[in-house]
Amino acid sequence: MGIHDEPRSVQACDGELAVAVARAQEGDESAFAVAYRMVQPGLVGYLRGLVGDDAEDVASDAWLEIARDLGRFSGDGAGFRGWTAAIARRRAMDHLRRQKGRPRSTACEQDAQNLPRQHSTHDEVLESISTEYALRLVHGLPRDQAEAVLLRVVVGLDEPAAARVMGKRPRAVRTAGCRGLKRLARRLGVADVTHEVPRTLGESI
Repeated sequence: MGIHDEPRSVQACDGELAVAVARAQEGDESAFAVAYRMVQPGLVGYLRGLVGDDAEDVASDAWLEIARDLGRFSGDGAGFRGWTAAIARRRAMDHLRRQKGRPRSTACEQDAQNLPRQHSTHDEVLESISTEYALRLVHGLPRDQAEAVLLRVVVGLDEPAAARVMGKRPRAVRTAGCRGLKRLARRLGVADVTHEVPRTLGESI
Protein backbone atom coordinates (compact mmCIF):
# COMPACT_ATOMS: atom_id res chain seq x y z
CA MET A 1 0.00 0.00 0.00
CA GLY A 2 1.32 3.45 -0.86
CA ILE A 3 1.89 6.05 1.79
CA HIS A 4 -0.72 8.46 0.41
CA ASP A 5 -3.65 6.05 0.33
CA GLU A 6 -5.40 7.75 3.26
CA PRO A 7 -7.77 10.45 1.96
CA ARG A 8 -7.43 12.70 5.00
CA SER A 9 -4.17 14.35 6.00
CA VAL A 10 -3.03 14.63 9.60
CA GLN A 11 -3.89 18.33 9.67
CA ALA A 12 -7.40 17.71 8.33
CA CYS A 13 -8.16 15.76 11.50
CA ASP A 14 -7.01 18.48 13.91
CA GLY A 15 -10.52 19.72 14.67
CA GLU A 16 -11.68 16.24 15.59
CA LEU A 17 -8.53 15.70 17.61
CA ALA A 18 -9.04 18.93 19.56
CA VAL A 19 -12.55 17.84 20.53
CA ALA A 20 -11.34 14.41 21.61
CA VAL A 21 -8.56 15.90 23.74
CA ALA A 22 -10.92 18.35 25.42
CA ARG A 23 -13.33 15.55 26.29
CA ALA A 24 -10.47 13.35 27.49
CA GLN A 25 -9.38 16.13 29.84
CA GLU A 26 -12.87 15.98 31.33
CA GLY A 27 -12.41 12.29 32.06
CA ASP A 28 -13.90 10.70 28.94
CA GLU A 29 -11.82 7.55 28.46
CA SER A 30 -13.31 6.77 25.06
CA ALA A 31 -12.30 10.26 23.87
CA PHE A 32 -8.75 9.60 25.06
CA ALA A 33 -8.78 6.39 23.01
CA VAL A 34 -9.86 8.42 19.95
CA ALA A 35 -7.01 10.88 20.49
CA TYR A 36 -4.60 7.99 20.92
CA ARG A 37 -5.68 6.36 17.66
CA MET A 38 -5.28 9.64 15.78
CA VAL A 39 -1.84 10.50 17.14
CA GLN A 40 -0.18 7.13 17.66
CA PRO A 41 0.61 6.25 14.00
CA GLY A 42 2.53 9.45 13.38
CA LEU A 43 4.17 9.31 16.79
CA VAL A 44 5.43 5.78 16.21
CA GLY A 45 6.64 6.73 12.74
CA TYR A 46 8.57 9.64 14.23
CA LEU A 47 10.05 7.48 16.96
CA ARG A 48 10.96 4.75 14.49
CA GLY A 49 13.20 7.27 12.79
CA LEU A 50 14.86 8.06 16.12
CA VAL A 51 15.12 4.70 17.88
CA GLY A 52 14.36 2.11 15.20
CA ASP A 53 12.73 -1.11 16.32
CA ASP A 54 12.30 0.19 19.88
CA ALA A 55 9.74 2.77 18.73
CA GLU A 56 6.70 0.96 20.13
CA ASP A 57 8.29 0.60 23.57
CA VAL A 58 9.33 4.25 23.66
CA ALA A 59 5.86 5.30 22.48
CA SER A 60 4.30 3.32 25.32
CA ASP A 61 6.48 5.17 27.83
CA ALA A 62 5.56 8.47 26.20
CA TRP A 63 1.83 7.73 26.43
CA LEU A 64 2.13 7.04 30.14
CA GLU A 65 3.51 10.55 30.55
CA ILE A 66 0.94 12.01 28.16
CA ALA A 67 -1.91 10.43 30.11
CA ARG A 68 -0.45 11.55 33.43
CA ASP A 69 0.02 15.17 32.34
CA LEU A 70 -2.99 15.53 30.04
CA GLY A 71 -4.65 18.03 32.36
CA ARG A 72 -1.72 20.40 31.91
CA PHE A 73 -2.09 20.58 28.15
CA SER A 74 -3.66 23.68 26.63
CA GLY A 75 -4.07 24.12 22.90
CA ASP A 76 -5.68 22.85 19.70
CA GLY A 77 -5.25 19.62 17.75
CA ALA A 78 -2.02 20.70 16.10
CA GLY A 79 -0.74 21.83 19.48
CA PHE A 80 -1.52 18.43 20.95
CA ARG A 81 0.45 16.70 18.22
CA GLY A 82 3.39 18.98 18.93
CA TRP A 83 3.10 18.45 22.69
CA THR A 84 3.01 14.67 22.36
CA ALA A 85 5.93 14.74 19.92
CA ALA A 86 7.99 16.73 22.42
CA ILE A 87 7.26 14.18 25.15
CA ALA A 88 8.09 11.32 22.80
CA ARG A 89 11.34 13.00 21.82
CA ARG A 90 12.43 13.32 25.45
CA ARG A 91 11.69 9.65 25.97
CA ALA A 92 13.60 8.78 22.80
CA MET A 93 16.64 10.79 23.88
CA ASP A 94 16.60 9.04 27.26
CA HIS A 95 16.40 5.71 25.46
CA LEU A 96 19.28 6.57 23.15
CA ARG A 97 21.44 7.62 26.09
CA ARG A 98 20.81 4.24 27.68
CA GLN A 99 21.57 2.49 24.41
CA LYS A 100 24.59 4.64 23.53
CA GLY A 101 26.93 3.02 21.10
CA ARG A 102 24.40 0.78 19.39
CA PRO A 103 25.10 0.91 15.63
CA ARG A 104 22.51 2.38 13.27
CA SER A 105 20.94 -0.09 10.87
CA THR A 106 22.21 0.22 7.31
CA ALA A 107 19.49 -1.92 5.70
CA CYS A 108 18.00 1.18 4.13
CA GLU A 109 20.97 1.46 1.79
CA GLN A 110 20.11 -1.86 0.15
CA ASP A 111 16.42 -0.93 0.09
CA ALA A 112 17.20 2.25 -1.82
CA GLN A 113 18.92 0.32 -4.59
CA ASN A 114 15.74 -1.65 -5.29
CA LEU A 115 13.28 1.27 -5.47
CA PRO A 116 11.72 2.88 -8.58
CA ARG A 117 13.76 5.74 -10.07
CA GLN A 118 11.42 7.53 -12.51
CA HIS A 119 10.20 10.48 -10.40
CA SER A 120 10.57 14.24 -10.43
CA THR A 121 9.31 15.65 -7.10
CA HIS A 122 9.59 14.81 -3.43
CA ASP A 123 5.92 13.85 -3.35
CA GLU A 124 6.48 11.35 -6.13
CA VAL A 125 9.54 10.00 -4.35
CA LEU A 126 7.52 9.26 -1.25
CA GLU A 127 4.50 8.01 -3.18
CA SER A 128 6.67 5.47 -4.97
CA ILE A 129 7.58 3.58 -1.83
CA SER A 130 5.75 1.99 1.05
CA THR A 131 5.59 3.68 4.44
CA GLU A 132 7.97 1.11 5.86
CA TYR A 133 10.53 1.80 3.14
CA ALA A 134 10.12 5.56 3.59
CA LEU A 135 10.76 5.37 7.31
CA ARG A 136 13.76 3.11 6.88
CA LEU A 137 15.22 5.49 4.33
CA VAL A 138 14.62 8.49 6.57
CA HIS A 139 16.18 6.59 9.46
CA GLY A 140 19.41 6.47 7.44
CA LEU A 141 19.70 10.27 7.29
CA PRO A 142 21.82 12.35 9.67
CA ARG A 143 19.75 12.67 12.82
CA ASP A 144 18.84 16.36 12.55
CA GLN A 145 17.72 15.88 8.94
CA ALA A 146 15.80 12.71 9.76
CA GLU A 147 14.05 14.34 12.68
CA ALA A 148 13.10 17.43 10.70
CA VAL A 149 11.63 15.30 7.91
CA LEU A 150 9.78 13.05 10.35
CA LEU A 151 8.25 15.92 12.32
CA ARG A 152 7.15 17.72 9.17
CA VAL A 153 6.12 14.76 7.01
CA VAL A 154 5.07 12.03 9.46
CA VAL A 155 3.79 13.96 12.49
CA GLY A 156 2.56 16.81 10.29
CA LEU A 157 3.89 19.74 12.32
CA ASP A 158 4.54 23.13 10.79
CA GLU A 159 8.04 24.59 10.96
CA PRO A 160 7.57 26.61 14.20
CA ALA A 161 6.08 23.59 15.99
CA ALA A 162 8.79 21.26 14.71
CA ALA A 163 11.39 23.79 15.79
CA ARG A 164 9.97 23.88 19.31
CA VAL A 165 10.11 20.10 19.54
CA MET A 166 13.71 20.02 18.32
CA GLY A 167 14.81 23.08 20.28
CA LYS A 168 15.98 24.82 17.09
CA ARG A 169 15.06 27.88 15.04
CA PRO A 170 12.39 27.35 12.34
CA ARG A 171 14.89 28.29 9.64
CA ALA A 172 17.28 25.60 10.87
CA VAL A 173 14.48 23.02 10.77
CA ARG A 174 13.55 24.05 7.23
CA THR A 175 17.17 23.78 6.12
CA ALA A 176 17.61 20.36 7.74
CA GLY A 177 14.36 19.13 6.22
CA CYS A 178 15.27 20.31 2.73
CA ARG A 179 18.71 18.74 2.97
CA GLY A 180 17.19 15.49 4.18
CA LEU A 181 14.71 15.41 1.31
CA LYS A 182 17.44 16.14 -1.22
CA ARG A 183 19.52 13.31 0.21
CA LEU A 184 16.54 10.94 -0.07
CA ALA A 185 15.95 12.08 -3.63
CA ARG A 186 19.56 11.37 -4.56
CA ARG A 187 19.32 7.89 -3.07
CA LEU A 188 16.27 7.26 -5.21
CA GLY A 189 17.94 8.58 -8.34
CA VAL A 190 15.63 11.60 -8.63
CA ALA A 191 17.25 14.22 -10.83
CA ASP A 192 14.89 17.16 -10.45
CA VAL A 193 13.42 17.98 -7.04
CA THR A 194 11.71 20.93 -5.43
CA HIS A 195 12.38 22.58 -2.09
CA GLU A 196 8.83 22.05 -0.89
CA VAL A 197 8.08 19.83 2.08
CA PRO A 198 5.88 16.99 0.75
CA ARG A 199 2.42 16.20 2.02
CA THR A 200 2.22 14.31 5.27
CA LEU A 201 2.08 10.56 5.32
CA GLY A 202 -1.33 10.78 6.96
CA GLU A 203 -2.45 7.97 9.22
CA SER A 204 -1.47 5.04 7.05
CA ILE A 205 1.74 4.34 8.98
